[in-house]
Amino acid sequence: MDGFLAVETGRRTTLKAPIGCVGIGLHSGLRASLTLRPAAAGTGIIFRRTDLGMDLPARYDWVNDTRLCTALIMPGRPEVRIGTIEHVMAALTGCGIDDAIVEVDGPEVPIMDGSAAPFLFLIDCAGTVDNLLPRSTIEVLKTVRVTEGEGPGAAWAELAPNATPGFEAKLAIDFPNTAIGRQELSLRVTENSFRALLADARTFTLAEEVTKLRSIGLAQGGSLANAVVVDGPMVLNPGGLRHVDEFVRHKLLDVVGDLGLAGAPLHARFSGERSGHALNNKLLRALFADATAWRWVDGGVEVPAPATAASARREPVAA
Repeated sequence: MDGFLAVETGRRTTLKAPIGCVGIGLHSGLRASLTLRPAAAGTGIIFRRTDLGMDLPARYDWVNDTRLCTALIMPGRPEVRIGTIEHVMAALTGCGIDDAIVEVDGPEVPIMDGSAAPFLFLIDCAGTVDNLLPRSTIEVLKTVRVTEGEGPGAAWAELAPNATPGFEAKLAIDFPNTAIGRQELSLRVTENSFRALLADARTFTLAEEVTKLRSIGLAQGGSLANAVVVDGPMVLNPGGLRHVDEFVRHKLLDVVGDLGLAGAPLHARFSGERSGHALNNKLLRALFADATAWRWVDGGVEVPAPATAASARREPVAA
């Protein structure tokens, strides 16, 4: 089923079998083990700290750190966190996985090669299976926009109604006087387009930022094996880029992962200029803060937002 972020009638999907990998954390530099496990219908995506025995739901209102990644943090327990979740979330969302347990034995998801492709490979190896519970979706009913900064250089992101079922996205980035420059990408996001255009695009940074990041405890595990490093007009990675526009592809991959924290697939049109993790999360918070801006749809039929404890895990709740 080519159903990434689609609103067509369908069943909830989970993995057929558990599967795992080992790597290092991009920011912590620590060894990290990750296991993807099947989950019961209606569970949603749950991140589990196996070393602490604690679960964190993959929801926008549990995001409390967006410094160069998206991190879930348990309210009142700052030590219970899982960072750099955006790439595995993009892979799960891109493959239409509704229910799964993501086990991690430390504070950060392994970075692997800096893209979502390794996680896509794990999902393909494990296989997927549908269950009898219908997939719910979230339809955006009016435009919601958030901004950062002022003037022509301001960053912004918005969600708007989409005339056709599914999710469309348009993003522009601008890094003047570097090998990145200004790049734009617009596409209808489906499982096929995610696999072909976004999944293997790697995270990136500027060479002059590396020392600064490490001085504040970030990028401790970063290397040319898991990130594209740009020094002015040059790309320092020996193999160069995977795509001429790899930079904007990766930023749009991040959008997919960050908006996957909505709690259900989106029927919407995303647009952004220089948007990053912070603005992506702020956008979901703004959407769900306005009850007139969205509605639940089950199997193509509008339904009231769930109110019972049994269904609360799928309900977006503004922080």
